[in-house]
Amino acid sequence: MPAPAFRARKKVAVHRQAPDLRQKPGEQAMSELDEGQRAFSSFRVLNGEDNQPEREQLFRNMAQLFSYVSDRCDDEQVAQYDEVLCQLAELVEVEARAHVAKLLAPLERAPGTVVVKLANDDIEVAKPLLEFSNVLSDDDLIDIIGRQSEEHRLAIAGRASVPERVGEAIVEHGDRTSVVRLVRNTNAEFDKATLEKLVERATRDAEIAADLRNRPEIDWKSLRGEIDSVASKVLETLGQVDRGLDPVAAGKVNAVVYNRLRNRAGFSATEWKVAYNQVKALSDRKQLDDRALTRFARFGYGHHAAAALTVILRVAPEVFVKWLASQDYVAITVALKAAGMSPDLFEATVATLPWRDLPSEADKAMVVSRFEAIDKEEAIGIFELWRAHSFRKRAVSEERAAMSA
Repeated sequence: MPAPAFRARKKVAVHRQAPDLRQKPGEQAMSELDEGQRAFSSFRVLNGEDNQPEREQLFRNMAQLFSYVSDRCDDEQVAQYDEVLCQLAELVEVEARAHVAKLLAPLERAPGTVVVKLANDDIEVAKPLLEFSNVLSDDDLIDIIGRQSEEHRLAIAGRASVPERVGEAIVEHGDRTSVVRLVRNTNAEFDKATLEKLVERATRDAEIAADLRNRPEIDWKSLRGEIDSVASKVLETLGQVDRGLDPVAAGKVNAVVYNRLRNRAGFSATEWKVAYNQVKALSDRKQLDDRALTRFARFGYGHHAAAALTVILRVAPEVFVKWLASQDYVAITVALKAAGMSPDLFEATVATLPWRDLPSEADKAMVVSRFEAIDKEEAIGIFELWRAHSFRKRAVSEERAAMSA
């Protein structure tokens, strides 16, 4: 009968067996992946209403199994987990969804669709993902901020990193609780427009005013330009106003100078790791396209743009990173021409990528000129020839390594 057969499999999945020390690491990985295939088979028979407990247990087991093998899954396997977990999430109770959300939250690589689905769930489900998941992109978080509850915004406001766009969305949509937590988060970044809104809110909230005063990276003494009478009162409350400035009815603070310096060029391994996993999650949801690249270029997400191109071009990450480190404009020009990128998007993307050194205006003009000059078919031929040579070279290296082992 199907039920006893499933229970036997379920028992194996619930209690993860200790690794067999006689197995080699590769054999252990295959064993875990085989267990995953058996779980997929079990899912296909759980269609009846009487299977609710089994569905919930399978949902938990599959998420647990994925957490064990996530670093060894290829894109196709991740897509399988994503599809099944999404379907099961529709069929299980909140306790099971909350359990799975906690399992997925700390993973660097997790199925993108189910992560976003659970992050938009009830707060008891969504909270660990909103607070800790690096799979959620800024766009994902901004969408959640605009559509979900204040509790969702409160969780996002406490993340280890809150970029400017996310902070701006919280200030725009959030109530006092989430805004206060955001201002107190020393890892939250504010641009000029967001600070202007916070200054205005501080006129009505002494706690926000005090917390703003304690932000170490804001140089209030460097305020310059025209300020209105309302903002002037706030700054006086903060004790940082320059008495020499004449308030005028401009309705805003014109300039706020940051002590925090921005590094506009240079590759960061930490940023790359986060960006690459977020891009892979975007690809899981079939949303990695020209619109995504346009957003990355528009908002200056250089590492995300580089990671997206790595996935789109189907080149090894270390290859693309090498192009950036060596300022290899030719390789990227040929690759993006072969991919059919438009001239406008190409120009914006090249200016955004995290090159070792910031490209000069002459560099940008030269790259754009080359892009326009090369024919797409010619670029495809060059790129495919390079790809074939690269793969052949890698295969030879692996064969030599195997022979010497």
